[in-house]
Amino acid sequence: QLQLVESGGGLVQPGGSLRLSCAASGFTLNYYAIGWFRQAPGKEREGVSCISRSGGTTNYTDSVKGRFTVSRDNVQNTVYLQMNSLKPEDTAVYYCAASFSCSDSVYKYWGQGTQVTVSS
Repeated sequence: QLQLVESGGGLVQPGGSLRLSCAASGFTLNYYAIGWFRQAPGKEREGVSCISRSGGTTNYTDSVKGRFTVSRDNVQNTVYLQMNSLKPEDTAVYYCAASFSCSDSVYKYWGQGTQVTVSS
């Protein structure tokens, strides 16, 4: 079964950190760019970050630049999203998804999501 599985979400205080992981099952993550998305209650899903297949290119939405870092370990078949200086507005369900390129709007595989809650 081909799937992505996110983990690492949880409850954290403002200013805290979390690291999300996105692991692939049934396929090799190396062949895909990986995007991170999030959806807060009552809001549309938004793209947060993307990392190219090699890891050489990354991009971020403006609201997380300087706070979030995306990376990948192709040996471990896993992509990470390090989130620092978290704010209440970062609260959302976070998803990872696989695409052939960060510039491609079609994502072939999606994870089930992991909840991130930033609250005191």
